[in-house]
Amino acid sequence: MNIFRFVVKSLRTRIFCVIFLTGILASVIILFATLVNYEERAVNVNTQEAQTQMRVLANHLITNNYLQDPSSRIISGELDMLSSLYDGRVLIIDDSLKVVRDTYGIAEGKTIISREVVQCLKRGEAGAAARHDRQNGYIEMTTPIIETKSLEGGDIARGVPDKTEQIVRGVMLISISTEPITTTLQILQRKAMIIEIIILAVLFIGSLLIANLVSRPFDRITAAINDVKAGYTNKPIIENAYMETEHIANAFNQLLLREKALDDSRQAFVANVSHELKTPMTSIKVLADSLTAQPDAPVELYRDFMEDITREIDRENQIINDLLELVKMDKQVSALNITQVDVNVLTENVMKRLRPLARRMDVELTFESVRPVTAEVDEVKLSMVITNLVENAVKYNKEHGWVRVGLDADHQYFTLTVSDSGVGIPEEAQEHIYERFYRVDKSRSREIGGTGLGLAITRTAVLMHRGSIEVASTEGEGTTFTVRIPLIHPTGKETRP
Repeated sequence: MNIFRFVVKSLRTRIFCVIFLTGILASVIILFATLVNYEERAVNVNTQEAQTQMRVLANHLITNNYLQDPSSRIISGELDMLSSLYDGRVLIIDDSLKVVRDTYGIAEGKTIISREVVQCLKRGEAGAAARHDRQNGYIEMTTPIIETKSLEGGDIARGVPDKTEQIVRGVMLISISTEPITTTLQILQRKAMIIEIIILAVLFIGSLLIANLVSRPFDRITAAINDVKAGYTNKPIIENAYMETEHIANAFNQLLLREKALDDSRQAFVANVSHELKTPMTSIKVLADSLTAQPDAPVELYRDFMEDITREIDRENQIINDLLELVKMDKQVSALNITQVDVNVLTENVMKRLRPLARRMDVELTFESVRPVTAEVDEVKLSMVITNLVENAVKYNKEHGWVRVGLDADHQYFTLTVSDSGVGIPEEAQEHIYERFYRVDKSRSREIGGTGLGLAITRTAVLMHRGSIEVASTEGEGTTFTVRIPLIHPTGKETRP
């Protein structure tokens, strides 16, 4: 079963079958058309030659008055010669349908009633006809025997010829044997069969060679991919024999680069997670050891140390929660809960929760909406997007700074902009801000309690909505994040970013 499936689904087999069957079909059609053309041409040539000789004989019959006196040996000899030449039979029939002469000598004096003969008598020259009976192997032809008479009324002196009248006196009916044509055709068929066998063998070998040659680049690609799969190499594949193989190789190389980048990202992620989780634990251990080393420490010192330990535990808990949220989004554990959401109300609620933080940091927080916006979104995840962007804008701001949140929409998307007058993001760091645990200013991030996961979570949530997020920033002047999300969620499509 596996062998059968391999043969049926093999590209090499399919190429072989296409070339082989196409070649056979073409050769059969050509040979068949050649044989049919030969037969038709041979029949036409014999018919034309016989018609020409029959017209000449018909004139002789009129000249020698053979229909009234069939005793002319010359005419009889010519008729016998014509019959012998074409291995056929010649009948001379007068206008009363009586057989005047039969080269076979069996129908003379008898009356013959034939549609072809009657039509020939009625139509004259237009009644000459030929019919090929392939089944019985003969060609039957009729030629009128016409007498031309001159009528008075012409004027020779003035160059006006006499008028003529054509009178059909009889019909010459001839049956020509097609045995020579059939014999030649059979010889050609035998030769054609030999040629067909030779062509079949050549096609078989040629199809195998071409199929192997055409599929060889795909075999090389398969072997290279298997080497990468087995771990023997991680070099890119170079195969440009065909445009298709080049596309496959390019696609695999891009996948290889992405896998390598993902592997590097995983290693960096593990190292970052280890470092981020280890830092609070180290602080807690140092604080705990300090307390242990001072058994008679005052209560105020214990309280200060315990507050520090609590802050470190909260920080570690925040890191763990953010990591769990990222894992859920990456693995699609939590599907989007799409509902109709009033984005204006949702944004105002987020702003209301963050205003106490803005007041503490002396940052002016404003919201401007161009029009009411209702969209099909996951309310929880969109709230998290708005919260992360606005909270970052507040925390990474200057003294007496401002944060402006704008909301607008067109017929397809709604746009959320979060602008601030903060410290800004260096140009070289802007392409890395969505990476996990990446911090532009690590010291300030730890000071304000950042985990380095907020923007990664935000971007993932936006992409799950089939939206986009862009950043524009000038160091020392401020930053603007622009989020565009469809008003109508593309139902039935995956939400994997």
